[in-house]
Amino acid sequence: MIKEAFSTSINYMQVMDEQGNIDQQLLPKDVDDSKILEMYKWMSFARQLDAKALSLQRQGRAVTYAPLVGEEATQIGSAMAMGQNDFFVPNFRQHGVFLVRRLPLYAIFLYWKGFEEGSVVGKDVNALPYIVPVSTQLPHATGIALAQKYRKTGGAVVTYVGDGGTSEGNFYEAINFAGIMKAPLVMIIENNGWAISEPRSEQTAAQTLAQKAVAAGIPSIQVDGNDVISVYKATKDAISKAADGPIVIECITYRMSMHTTADDPSKYRPQADVEAWKPKDPLLRVRNYLAKKGLWDDAKESTLSEEHLKEIDAAVDEAEKFKADPKSMFQNLYSFIPDTLKEEMDAAAAANFWQ
Repeated sequence: MIKEAFSTSINYMQVMDEQGNIDQQLLPKDVDDSKILEMYKWMSFARQLDAKALSLQRQGRAVTYAPLVGEEATQIGSAMAMGQNDFFVPNFRQHGVFLVRRLPLYAIFLYWKGFEEGSVVGKDVNALPYIVPVSTQLPHATGIALAQKYRKTGGAVVTYVGDGGTSEGNFYEAINFAGIMKAPLVMIIENNGWAISEPRSEQTAAQTLAQKAVAAGIPSIQVDGNDVISVYKATKDAISKAADGPIVIECITYRMSMHTTADDPSKYRPQADVEAWKPKDPLLRVRNYLAKKGLWDDAKESTLSEEHLKEIDAAVDEAEKFKADPKSMFQNLYSFIPDTLKEEMDAAAAANFWQ
């Protein structure tokens, strides 16, 4: 005898298309034109921050940097869906999320200038600092989600991983544990097409990345990751149901720039592929919508850009005036300094290491 033991399907969602048209049946009740305008402003801010950080790195004023251009909707949409009690666990590219979560702007530049103090995230931000090793943040996120459940905070944990990161063991271990423990975890896969030089097609034979959650008993959905409203809705819905257990959201987007500034995508990626994604720009479609509604024009765009640049430049100035404290390498990692680490710190002080 042979009979079907299990079957499923993965849904795809798009609320705003490439021309700025909205599917009114899917539009969340709390999203009106003023909210869409706010989304656009945050995405614009994130893109300008990205351009400045890239410029600083090219001038030798920052360390290796991971650009976010093209992925603003995935970041801003999900960040705006979070509540104050929700916790955020990033990888190395969530600059836009940090903006919305109100991490001081100069702290972002401090981090990308290589200062330990840039990894100090205030408790009001409710987040871990940037995490560079691929997928190692995911078990941490699951553990924090379990702590949220244990403490009955009512909050969820939103974490991010790239398409390449879903091929790592940490990804499977995290979703398996989260599924078993019904942890309030929202895992967002930023499927931007590439894991450095490895294309999505060569990372997995799975038709979607969202379906990887099925084996862990976790619901999942695939959304247009360049549609800020779709990402907002999917994340908001997931957080509202997080008390029942985790969910995986695959956001289909595209990495318009390099993986990091240590990378040259022209050596492995056809420029024609990049050109094909330009009409899907997450900012362009929202601007088209706002313009059709008479809510946006070139004058407002220019004013907004000037405001953002002024704030960004002030943050860069503050970061470049910063004086490093060598003791910071011993601090902020633990809730208290272990004896072994204190011995090293005392030895460094005795040797006038701080001078």
